[in-house]
Amino acid sequence: MKPHETTAQCVERKLGRKLRLIRVARGEEPADIVFKNATYLNVFSNDFCHGDIAVSDGLIAGIGSYHGSKEVDVSGSFVCPGLIDAHIHLESSLVSPAEFARAVIRHGTTTVITDPHEIANVMGVDGIRYMLEATEGLPVDVHFMLPSCVPATPLDESGCTLDYQAIDDLYDHSRVLGLAEMMNYVGVINGDPAVISKILASQAHHKKIDGHAPDLSGADLNAYIAAGVYSDHECSTCQDALEKLQLIMIREGTAAQNLRALLPLLNQQYYSRCMFATDDKHPLDLLQGGHIDYIIREAIACGVDPIIAIKVASHQAARYFLMNNKGAIAPGYLADLVVFDDFRHFNIQEVYKRGRCVFADGEVLPFDAPAVEPSLSRRAHETFRIAPVTPQQLAAGDLPVIGIVPGEIITQNLGRAAAPDPTHDILKIAVAERHHGTGHIGLGYIKGYGLRQGAVATSFAHDSHNIIAVGADDADLAFAINRIAEMQGGTVVVHEGKVIAELPLPVAGLMSDAPLEEVNDLLEQAKAAAHRMGVSPGIDPFMTLSFMSLPVIPALKITTHGVFDVEQWKYI
Repeated sequence: MKPHETTAQCVERKLGRKLRLIRVARGEEPADIVFKNATYLNVFSNDFCHGDIAVSDGLIAGIGSYHGSKEVDVSGSFVCPGLIDAHIHLESSLVSPAEFARAVIRHGTTTVITDPHEIANVMGVDGIRYMLEATEGLPVDVHFMLPSCVPATPLDESGCTLDYQAIDDLYDHSRVLGLAEMMNYVGVINGDPAVISKILASQAHHKKIDGHAPDLSGADLNAYIAAGVYSDHECSTCQDALEKLQLIMIREGTAAQNLRALLPLLNQQYYSRCMFATDDKHPLDLLQGGHIDYIIREAIACGVDPIIAIKVASHQAARYFLMNNKGAIAPGYLADLVVFDDFRHFNIQEVYKRGRCVFADGEVLPFDAPAVEPSLSRRAHETFRIAPVTPQQLAAGDLPVIGIVPGEIITQNLGRAAAPDPTHDILKIAVAERHHGTGHIGLGYIKGYGLRQGAVATSFAHDSHNIIAVGADDADLAFAINRIAEMQGGTVVVHEGKVIAELPLPVAGLMSDAPLEEVNDLLEQAKAAAHRMGVSPGIDPFMTLSFMSLPVIPALKITTHGVFDVEQWKYI
């Protein structure tokens, strides 16, 4: 029902459409559109069936022999349900939700479930409302899981602190499905009342609770699940996944790529417990690699049954999130349909959202970006409160050394160092608080990054999104931090007090207002500049940096208060 609408008003509004749907299903009226001669995936019988797919008012009326006002011959191709990303942070695309939608439609994605905890850590409830408004009416359905950990831990400094009461009213929004990844697993298993209250509040609204529990096992895992967590996307090995088989999100994104390690789950025995998710997806991957369609292609190429791969990419997520009219091609389901060529290539030819074509002939059909309330938009563009940083504030002696693990977001504890030494790849890393003007700057050393000169900085720094920077000298390190604040957010590469390359991210310091292609060009130029200054091959200069400040991923991370030992749960 619509807000403030009675049951009687809802019934009256929908009655005519329902009666017409029935008549179309019986063949008494022509459908709005009929997909003729379709070879479509039947997710219930686990095979491909044949027939005409009739659509009325965005719903599948029936499958059989039908005629319609418009008819599309899809013979020679295959049709499957629209693809679903079970867990993503839209902010990680670095562009507006409308630009993200434009990017993923061409890849067959018709629904995503987002956790807006990136912008919530900057703007609190206003950030969630910004994303709700910025995703309203897009040609990709955007559902929400409400952030559970703002900040990620009580020891971090974010723009806001959200308890269960702050977000409780948002559960009534029609696109809110539950509570997002419960990253504070330490708080859960130790019975922290504030953490448990968030789980109880979501359960009181009969909503889902997603998990985030890297390497948790045994009795601690039992406690975590018993507390009410339904899923996990932090599995990097089959052994870990099998212990968490309540429901597994197989993640294959830009930062973390777990598909190949978890391929043994994609068989008849286990696939019904799996979904696909990307978690974080950067511009270049969206432009060149793909989205959920990429995961399907990779899985099939590795020998996974195509029917299993497609079901995990659509039907399984719909079932988990109780989206009962999505994820299948059957009467009464939304006509979210993907037309593709074959199983070897899985090239998307056409995409239909509620029976309306949104992608064809290699082009996304034009659509209007949602309007965000002006005062909310202004608030999103004014999120930096930080005084200029001086090189003297960055001076330091004996500090812990964070070791980068190539291809992973986990790190190693490499002991301590007395001073930075770029010739031996020991660089200074700093996190400057930017939300409240506290002047707090956490300092440490990092090894494995490779920078030989200058400095690199970004305001996209999980999850509190303060300014994180790595530098070979304090002058450039301070300059890079200050340049980020001047731009109201972004990424920057500097050398000898000059900007070499930069990407402004003025929306909460996380997203750009520019088109995806432009954002990607600037980002790739900045990456190339960082690599020219020594950043190790195979390391994404900014993404790697952004995860160094996430104090829920082992072993060492850094916040505005210094280097944090995740395993000992204390600053060192």
